This record gives sequence, C-alpha cells and structure tokens, in this order.
Amino acid sequence: MSGIITSGQKKLMLFAGRAHPDLAKEIAKNIGTELVPTAAYDFANGETFVRFLESVRGSDAFVIQSHTAPINQWIMEQLIMCDALKRASAQRITVVAPFFGYARQDKKHRGREPISARLVADLFKTAGADRLITVDLHTAQIQGFFDGPVDHLFALDLLADHVEQRLDTSQVTVVAPDAGRVRVAERWTDRLGCPLAIIHKRRDPEVANEVKMFEVVGDVAGRTCVIVDDMIDTGGTIVKAADALFEQGATKVVATATHGVLSGPAVDRLKNSRISEVILTNTLPIAEDKQFDKLTVLSIAPLIGRAISEVFSDGSVTSLFGGQS
Repeated sequence: MSGIITSGQKKLMLFAGRAHPDLAKEIAKNIGTELVPTAAYDFANGETFVRFLESVRGSDAFVIQSHTAPINQWIMEQLIMCDALKRASAQRITVVAPFFGYARQDKKHRGREPISARLVADLFKTAGADRLITVDLHTAQIQGFFDGPVDHLFALDLLADHVEQRLDTSQVTVVAPDAGRVRVAERWTDRLGCPLAIIHKRRDPEVANEVKMFEVVGDVAGRTCVIVDDMIDTGGTIVKAADALFEQGATKVVATATHGVLSGPAVDRLKNSRISEVILTNTLPIAEDKQFDKLTVLSIAPLIGRAISEVFSDGSVTSLFGGQS
C-alpha cells in the first residue's frame, strides 16, 4: 500500500487535491512516502466527486490543497475530501492549506460585509478537520477562527536565506509595504540586522486592488530596499511602492512574498517594473506563462514536510522556527 508511514499504532496517510499536484508530490518525497491514490473528477454540472482507492480507517490523514484559482472549486474539493475521510473512519484529519483562501476577508471594514475567512474555517471544521497547517496567513488572528490546533508556518527563513546569499545586508533596508506588514518586517530586520522603512498607503474603499497614495516613512536613500509582503496579487501595490522608494533615493529594490497569486496584469507589471528580483515560494502553482526572468521561486515543500512529520510524531512545530511562533 502506498502513501503510508507507520509509527507504533499510528499510520500517516498523505492525500492531495488537484489544485497543485507538483507541490503535493514534492511534500510526499520530503516525508519519504507517496500520495494515496485518489479518484477525483467533476460531473457535467460542475459537482466534484472524490473517492480514495485505499482503506483509510484509523489513519492520521493529511489533506494537501493550495487554494489557487478557481479558488472556490479547490476549497470545495478539499472539504469533500475531509468529509470522505471522516465517513471512512480516519482517526485524525489535518487540512494542509499552504495558501489559505479568503484570508484577506478577515474582518468587517464596513457594515453588511462577511467575515469569509471565519466561514472557511468553520466549513473545514464541519467537514471533519481536526487540525490545520498553513503558511503565512494574511493576519495572525485567523488562527483563532478555527476551532482546533492551527500550525502557522513562516517562510521567512527560506526567503531571508536567499536574500542573504544575493545581497550585502549591510546595505539593505527592509520595507513594509503597509502598516499591516510591520510586524513581519520587524522579524526580517531582526533576522538580517538592518533598518526598517514603512510605506503608508491609502486605499480607495470603493475600488478593489487600488491604492490612491504612497508615502515612504524612513530613510532609504542610497540603500537596497527589500519589500516584504505575504502575497503579490495584481502587482499594482508592490510596483508603485518600488517607484516610491526610487523617488526617495533607493538604489535597488527587491520584492519578496510567500504567495504568488499573480492575477491579471501582475506578470507584465512586474516584468516592466524597476524591481530587480521578485522572490516567491511555491505555495501556489506558478504556470509557465507566468514565469519571467526576474522571478525566483523557492520550494516550501521541505518546511511543510517537516511540519507534517512533527505533527504526526507529536513533536514541536514551533521548534522549526527556533522556538518563535
């Protein structure tokens, strides 16, 4: 039987949806197992069907799915997989969502708006999930939306190692692209031992993905600026932020983010910008037509693989980050 690791009476089984098969296979390889064979297809009306081709009874099941476009389809598929595992008597079900969908809808900005991130967490609990593993949530409070353990992984070390290899950190200033990323940027400054700058931006509440004004807080003149964010979606914010940094005398700008959503005009904007390098991880699939010369994609699979192994062996996921969580 494939996809099984045993430890005493426990049995690890690894499952994957269809959203990002390359990452799932790489995670399995890092753990030293294979994905459990699964039949999954869509009916003519769009409904999803899933059936596992091996017994899952009593297993410690890990269900991998990146919430990429079309995001609703892949979230639904992962929910159905959890339900199938619960009904087939899996002992414990852990949802592995390298990118957690709807994370930007984590609070009400105005009246009559949903808190969709909470709804998604509730759906996974209802479907049978006991635990959640994810990477770089948009806001840390989302951990509290899920009624169960949440292992919140950070890509900082992976990204920072690459930056240290490429750049003279004595000349680097870490830049938070907005107030919400300041805490993450501070972790970067602690790691690299360099100063911090913040870009104050004002969004248009009536227009999605659009920023009205940028203002740089901090001295970036003559410095290499490393913009750190959790995701790059349409690329508009990060390109305008880079322009604002160059206007204030920055000599070079590098952009880093965990999640490469890269919607719509993102690739063209980044390709044609003055940004020297865009560093992402592969929490989301990046198709060939979205790859470009400035892009570097680092693998998150070893980190997720180690986290799954720690959870399975009842070890410490926090230990992966030097005791910091």
